[in-house]
Amino acid sequence: MSDQAVETQDLVREYKGGVKAVDGVTLNVESGGIFGFLGPNGAGKSTMVRMLTTLLKPTSGTAIVAGYDVAKHPDKVRRRIGVALQDAAIDPYMTGRELLRLQGVLHGLPRAECRARAESLLERVDLVDAADRRVGTYSGGMRRRLDLALSLVHEPVVLFLDEPTTGLDPVSRVTLWEEVRRLNREHGTTVFLTTQYLEEADQLADRVAIIDGGRIVADGSPSELKAQIGFPMLSVVAADGSTPDDVSRVLATFGEIVPGAVDRGAAVRLPGGSKAMADAVRALDEAGVRFAEVDLTEPSLDDVFLASTGRHLGADDDVSE
Repeated sequence: MSDQAVETQDLVREYKGGVKAVDGVTLNVESGGIFGFLGPNGAGKSTMVRMLTTLLKPTSGTAIVAGYDVAKHPDKVRRRIGVALQDAAIDPYMTGRELLRLQGVLHGLPRAECRARAESLLERVDLVDAADRRVGTYSGGMRRRLDLALSLVHEPVVLFLDEPTTGLDPVSRVTLWEEVRRLNREHGTTVFLTTQYLEEADQLADRVAIIDGGRIVADGSPSELKAQIGFPMLSVVAADGSTPDDVSRVLATFGEIVPGAVDRGAAVRLPGGSKAMADAVRALDEAGVRFAEVDLTEPSLDDVFLASTGRHLGADDDVSE
């Protein structure tokens, strides 16, 4: 298999009227990592994923997934990928164990292997106690864990997870994060993750791409993208006996002052980051400047998203196309 799990070149999906939901996307996703794919409402994220998973044909360009062209060899691609879609239809009258065994049969696995694989996956996603309950009785978190298990029955080399934790409570979300990390770490499965949660991408992804208007507008590791936005910001609130101007005069020697960022104090972009924070605090003390609060804020993926698209990421997924 190639070092790239996903490779696209000038990928386009055009609809009636000349509307391009995906407009010339070139993307490379390395094998063995967790890739986060972000996009605001209607950006083309869902269209992109549908093409990569062979559910939608590209208008032009190429996409190679798990070593095969999605247009020329869709069957071979499907055998090597797992897909857990947010709107996946699951029979609520079947049990978790029955569904997993059925999935194995559909993938052509021998009966004994279907049974063994089902038991292993039920244990992996912590659904052993609920294995013989009808899926219609499962909670949202249990259904998402079952979705994940169903996508892993045939041991795919690339796993596509579409908004895997949407609607889950914080505990269920963290549980699913841990399982995705373990899957990637222990089995080397490449994970292509679409998410509406910036924290999720920051926590899980080795690399992130942001799509807007059908084009990739940012691509890199979370730390690289944050570094492009600017240095960490040191905020200091003046205490009684000192003024914001006193604070500002001292901080200005350490970097660029950020106007209006702090009430009753001042803030500075700190090139030295956390290492320079101690020097700044020491300088304030030596200058006799009294302060009540000190806070160092690192750039976030939300800052990256805002800088790349001109807006914050909303809670809604792409508009159906």
